[in-house]
Amino acid sequence: MSQGTLPRRLLGGLLTLAALAPSWALAATVDNLRLWAAPDHARLVFDLSSAAQANVFSLDDPRRLVIDLADTRLEADVDRLDLEGSAIRDVRTGVRHGDDLRVVLELNREVEPRHFSLAPNEQYGNRLVVDLEYPGESAVEDPIDPIEAMIRDQEIAADRAQTQARVQGQDQAAVTPAQATAKPHPKRDIIIAVDAGHGGEDPGATGPHGIREKDVVLEMARRLARKINAAEGFKAVLIRDGDYYVGLRQRTHIAREQKADFFVSLHADAFRSPRPHGSSVFALSQSGATSETAQWLAASENRSDLIGGVDGNLSLDDKDEVLRGVLLDLTMTATLNDSLTIGGQVLDRVGRVNDLHKGRVEQAGFVVLKSPDIPSLLVETGFISNPDEERRLQDSSFQNRMMDAVFGGIRAHFQRNPPPASLLAWQRDHDRSTGGDEYRIQPGDTLSEIAARHGVPVAQLRQANELNGDVIRVGQVLRIPRS
Repeated sequence: MSQGTLPRRLLGGLLTLAALAPSWALAATVDNLRLWAAPDHARLVFDLSSAAQANVFSLDDPRRLVIDLADTRLEADVDRLDLEGSAIRDVRTGVRHGDDLRVVLELNREVEPRHFSLAPNEQYGNRLVVDLEYPGESAVEDPIDPIEAMIRDQEIAADRAQTQARVQGQDQAAVTPAQATAKPHPKRDIIIAVDAGHGGEDPGATGPHGIREKDVVLEMARRLARKINAAEGFKAVLIRDGDYYVGLRQRTHIAREQKADFFVSLHADAFRSPRPHGSSVFALSQSGATSETAQWLAASENRSDLIGGVDGNLSLDDKDEVLRGVLLDLTMTATLNDSLTIGGQVLDRVGRVNDLHKGRVEQAGFVVLKSPDIPSLLVETGFISNPDEERRLQDSSFQNRMMDAVFGGIRAHFQRNPPPASLLAWQRDHDRSTGGDEYRIQPGDTLSEIAARHGVPVAQLRQANELNGDVIRVGQVLRIPRS
């Protein structure tokens, strides 16, 4: 017998055994099913033993969504799925063509389905993700009032017009005629978007005792939102108010859609070693991270989109390329300056509650901070990988004090720099006694009449009061520049 004969016989025997093995031995299996319900969508995730080809389609009368998985067996218990709050009324399963799995979702409302497969990563194996999006629904449970949204749109439009006029070298007086009669003061709320990091199938970091980042930061976000809503002149918008995933760019999209004046994202830090500790405050860096730690953290957080899918980008397609770049640069610079100012206020107060990991506001390329028109901060409330801080992060007293610090810094900034149409601006002007260099706007006033009455150019009056356009409010106090 030659040396090569035995291996060839063994190979032939193995091939024979494989041919005799039952077909299900090579099939994929659905090992688990997970469902998360959000206000505007539901996400169903199939955990698979190996990749499987999926065909997803809708049926009507009654509404159903059919999910066919080729050469797949069901090992999960579908009866354990909690369907509350989702569009799914019932789940039925069956075998199709002998080897294929069919899952039928009975629906209680209209949905727009989409699905995609995800390769294994550090946390999960192969997955099929099925999203059921609800047409016309808001991603937040308590969206901004339409009247306040309109007021914010006017402010934003005026600000952009002023910026564009400045870039193009136009006289602002030629852009807006300053003839509009003073309007009643809207006394609008200042909108703070509160973002609890991670969520759903993305747990974030996990502490040595099993505490998950997504749970800790959601509880703190809810506490922060309650504090904001209890403060006169402020309103909170929770980016997520449950255990579900929101894409990183979708988070800033929601904040922009809800006309937020400020965006704060809450996280709990982690590192390979249990020794690092302390809280950190991050603003966006335009040129990269300010330290190796910040750079590593930015890459770590941004990878969350590999778990949850990828969302769209801000569009400035209506502007030519050069103007688009200059406008974005100017807007980002102003936004970043505000972010750093507020960040300093927050960091000072957070340092009274917990040790600081770094004694300055750090800067990194976090995706959730890349909204060009909304000042934004990311607060790492502590190191969940540190056993002592993991314990503190789930303590209600610590959470309360930490959120008092975060809101205290935000509120201090807006009390000194309130948006013109806000209640805080009205209160500041209403309580203020005017001197010879100031004028309180009366019903029927126009900016051009006020300028003529005091013998100053309209453009100079605008500049002295940082007015965006010709919109003025009854009760607003204007500083009259001296000629």
